[in-house]
Amino acid sequence: MFGALAASLDGLPAWQATALVVGASLLAAFVLEFVVLRFARRLVAGTETRFDNVLVEELRPPLVVTAALAGVYLLTQLPAVTQAVLFTPEDLATFFGRPSLSVILLVWAYALNRVVNRVVEGMNEQGSRFDFAPVFSNVWTLVVLVGTVAAILSLWEISVEPLLGAAGIAGIAVGFAAKDTVANFFGGIALYFDDTYKIGDFVVLDSGEKGTVVKVGVRSTTLLTRDEVLVTVPNSVLNAAKIVNQSAPQHRKRVRVPVGVGYGTDIDEFEALVVDIAQEESLVLDSPKPRMRFRRFGDSALEYELLCWVRSPTQEARATHNLNRAVYKTLGTEGIEIPFPKRDVTVEYAAEAKPKSTSTAAVERVADGGTRETVDPSTGDDRPES
Repeated sequence: MFGALAASLDGLPAWQATALVVGASLLAAFVLEFVVLRFARRLVAGTETRFDNVLVEELRPPLVVTAALAGVYLLTQLPAVTQAVLFTPEDLATFFGRPSLSVILLVWAYALNRVVNRVVEGMNEQGSRFDFAPVFSNVWTLVVLVGTVAAILSLWEISVEPLLGAAGIAGIAVGFAAKDTVANFFGGIALYFDDTYKIGDFVVLDSGEKGTVVKVGVRSTTLLTRDEVLVTVPNSVLNAAKIVNQSAPQHRKRVRVPVGVGYGTDIDEFEALVVDIAQEESLVLDSPKPRMRFRRFGDSALEYELLCWVRSPTQEARATHNLNRAVYKTLGTEGIEIPFPKRDVTVEYAAEAKPKSTSTAAVERVADGGTRETVDPSTGDDRPES
C-alpha cells in the first residue's frame, strides 16, 4: 500500500510531497478523532452491553496515532524526499521510519492488552463460571508483551534467535520444576472449556466427596460439603476423575424414596395415598408431578419407589426425611402395614449323656410354648423359674 502511494507522489517536488503527506495524515487523524470516533461513541452509548464502549474507548488512541504517524513513515519511502534531504535513506529509516512504526506497534499492543483485560474483568464482575479472570489477564499480557518485543526487534533487524533458544531452555527448566502447577493450570483450562461445572453447582466425585462448588482457581477447585467442610481438590485430579454434576443441565434434583407395603394391600389406594403425601410436601415441586413405581415382588413386601423432584440437590436429604416421616405416620393411621423381614427359628436338642459336672448352676431352656424353665445339670429335673 505504501509503495503504491509513494509511486503516485513520485512526480511531485519534495516540499509538495511532504506537505501533502503530512497534511493528509493530520487530516485523517482529525477526522477519526472528531467525526468517526465521536459518532461511534454516540452509537454504542445506546446499547445494553458495555463491551462495545470499551472497544471504542481503547481503540481510539491507536487509530489516531496510526493515522498521524503513517505520514511520517511514508515520507521515508518517497524518492523525492530522500533525494532532497541531506540524510541517506538508511538514516531516514533509522531516525524517522522505524521509530514511527515502533510507536505504532507499542500503542496498538497497549490498546489490545487493555481491551482484553477490561472485557475479562467485566465478564468476571457479571458472574463468571470460573475464577480465571486474573489468569487470562496475566497470560494475555505476557503474550502481547512477548509478541511486541519480538516484532520491534525484528523491525530494527535485531536477531531474536538467541533469545528464543534461551527462552526455550528456561521454559523446559520451569516446566520440570513446576510440573504439578502446570498440570493443575492446564487441567483447570480443560475443565473450563469442557463446561464441566461452574460455581454454585453440586457435584459428586468418583472418590466419594460431594458438595457445592464455591471456588475454581488456577490450581484447585474448592467444594463445600453438607457438613460445612471445605474440600480442596487439584484441577489435574478433577480433569482425570469422573464427576457427576447434579446441577446440570437443570438445577432441580430427582428424589427416590423406597416404600414397602404388605401383600394383600389395595395397591390403588396405597399409591394414591403416597402421591398425596408427596404433593403436600413443600419441598417437592408440582411439576414434574410425583408418581409411584412398582419395582418388584420382595420377600416380605411389595417394593415401591416414590419419585419426585426438588429445587436443588442440597434439598434431597431434607425432602427424603420429611417424606419418610409423613409416609410412616400416614400409613400407620390408615392401618396399612409396612412389613419387615420375619424369621422363624426352631431349636432342637440332641440326646446326650448327663454331664459329669456336679455344678449346681442352672441351665435355662426356652420351651416351644414360650415359658422359661430351668434344668438342674446334676439331676436333670425341670423346675419352673421362680
